[in-house]
Amino acid sequence: MTVFIIGAGPGGYETALAARKAGAEVILAESGQVGGTCLNAGCIPTKCYCRSAEIMEGIRSAADFGISAAAAQIDFPAVKARKDGIVAGLRENIVSMLGSAGVTVVRGLASFKDSRTVTVGGTDYTADCFIIATGSVPTVPDIPGISLPGVLGSTEALDLETLPASLCIIGGGVIGLEFASIFRSFGTEVTVVEYCREILPRFDQDIARRLRQSLSRRGITFSVQSRVSSVESLSDGRLRVNWMRKDNPSSCDADKVLLAAGRRPDSSALHLERAGVDTVRGAVVVDDDMRTSVPHIFAIGDVNGRQLLAHAAVFQGKVALRAILKDGGMPVPDDMEYKLSIMPSAVFTMPEAASVGLTEEDCKAASIAGYKVFKSFFRANGKAVCLGETDGMCKLIAAADGRILGCHICGPHSADMVQEISSLMTAGATVWTLAHSVHIHPTLSEILADAVS
Repeated sequence: MTVFIIGAGPGGYETALAARKAGAEVILAESGQVGGTCLNAGCIPTKCYCRSAEIMEGIRSAADFGISAAAAQIDFPAVKARKDGIVAGLRENIVSMLGSAGVTVVRGLASFKDSRTVTVGGTDYTADCFIIATGSVPTVPDIPGISLPGVLGSTEALDLETLPASLCIIGGGVIGLEFASIFRSFGTEVTVVEYCREILPRFDQDIARRLRQSLSRRGITFSVQSRVSSVESLSDGRLRVNWMRKDNPSSCDADKVLLAAGRRPDSSALHLERAGVDTVRGAVVVDDDMRTSVPHIFAIGDVNGRQLLAHAAVFQGKVALRAILKDGGMPVPDDMEYKLSIMPSAVFTMPEAASVGLTEEDCKAASIAGYKVFKSFFRANGKAVCLGETDGMCKLIAAADGRILGCHICGPHSADMVQEISSLMTAGATVWTLAHSVHIHPTLSEILADAVS
């Protein structure tokens, strides 16, 4: 069996390696750098900057821990060089793994000639099945002046050679907030303009509100419920972002503007109409096996628009590969059910915020009877007090029978703690399971048990 995969992001290359391990012949097409957006212009480079920002904040607060430290300065070219080196090294590792596994990598933009043929660089390839994993591209809203020099996307922001003195960010989602937190730690004056009534619109609103308050205390300015009307150039070379908030005009002048208005599926270059694959607003329509309207063509990750997360793409690839192996009569190494509805996510600001499952707003909208909300606070946790990071809360939501429906945390190491709840939810555990699970003392994870004790 031959599997042709379009796109070498996390979903594409992880699935390629798994397919080879299962005995399939694999061709992987990529028009850019292997690793996709996540490695080259998303998850990994931003986390490199997050670490530098974290160390900077630690130095600033050293006196609180009885340590005398000289005034520290950001060497931004060195910070960027470290990031570039880490990304390049991880990219080389992926190329090496693909080569060692026997995956055939072809370079170039892939498009369908028909439902059984893909063309890359003028060469036609046929396969028994295809997996589309082309990811997503930034959403660019129709705002006058949005294409002016100095208006950056996330990729351009990661390639800046010098720090801007001021930055206005359009969009208060995960991408916008991570950049806001990073650049504020680096000394940049940051303003965030968000259209919705609260930042992180898909997060539990208690958590989003608390995170906004924490970031505000760090000096980040927010304007929510604000619709950007234009961006204009100023005579001094800076930019002005204009917006309306509840019919009141406002503006912000900044050296750079970061557009972080979300992302959308990237399928335009595939010519899916030639293969008969259905799409809705650019997103490839798939069933729960990640199968498209053409049975031997699958789509995973951002391109299907279901869950725009790197780890979601990887696990959707596992689901698709299982279906492909079954179709081909090949052994399925792992036939367990993947509960893709339980998908944790995080925003790596300072403090972090993380979430899995239903929010309280979801429960109200679905009229779930008898759900219960449990809360605990970092200020009551011994480890958090020792760390000097007491600003945060944990919010657990359970059904009337005790089954955990969701968990939402704002505070240090939130992503790690939400992962524990994600595993419990996957196992169908209850809040009583959590309450009776011994947690090491002193640890931040005691916050989870404290919420339901």
